Amino acid sequence: MDKMLYVSMTGAHQNTLAQRAHANNLANVSTTGFRRDFEQARSMPIFGDGYPARVYAMSERPGTDFTPGTLQETGRDLDVAIGGQGWLAVQAADGSEAYVRTASLNVDALGVLRTGNGLPVMGNAGPIAIPPEQKIEIGQDGTISIRALGEAPSVLAEVDRLKLVNPDLKQMEKGTDGLIRFKGDGAVEADATVQITSGFLESSNVNAVTEMTAMLSLSRQFELQVKMMRTAEDNAASMARLLQMT
Repeated sequence: MDKMLYVSMTGAHQNTLAQRAHANNLANVSTTGFRRDFEQARSMPIFGDGYPARVYAMSERPGTDFTPGTLQETGRDLDVAIGGQGWLAVQAADGSEAYVRTASLNVDALGVLRTGNGLPVMGNAGPIAIPPEQKIEIGQDGTISIRALGEAPSVLAEVDRLKLVNPDLKQMEKGTDGLIRFKGDGAVEADATVQITSGFLESSNVNAVTEMTAMLSLSRQFELQVKMMRTAEDNAASMARLLQMT
């Protein structure tokens, strides 16, 4: 069978994987804090007994778009977003430290401050625990103050501070769980210059029109790959008929 069939088959398969990446971006167009994934294709020469005259296609995710989204006002005091550059540290499900740009915070039954999807929020010395309170306030520098039960409205006590970091974006990568992690050596130190905006959430940075256009282009490429496979099949059938005639 002509090797052209395998070349077109890999092209069609990789087109499907590329469409999956763009579909995931499009599905998260309304997910707060989502960072879209880049996608690209490149040729991979096939080395064997002969000269590498044929190439296979390969789709890959070269990186993540860290462009900030827009801030959307919610009016909820525990909805926070990073103003400018920086990240908010959280504890991932595997216990490692990960980073998000925005979070809808809440306090669970044990007093642990968590994001909307249940991840503990990191403070000066690990996950933040909030004592029984009437009201929580989060300052621009990440300072968490509470009004304890039974206290006057003017009496506030500082309990902890959100861990805000601003590492080099070249050292940041997106994991399969959607969280951003630092891939350099050592731990990321807190940065006092990072600012928090309360009452806002950051939107996704996905452009729906761009993603739809990319998916349509990949769909056309897939059709061309399928047409190429049919051509290879027709060539094989024609060759078989010629051999029968001889």
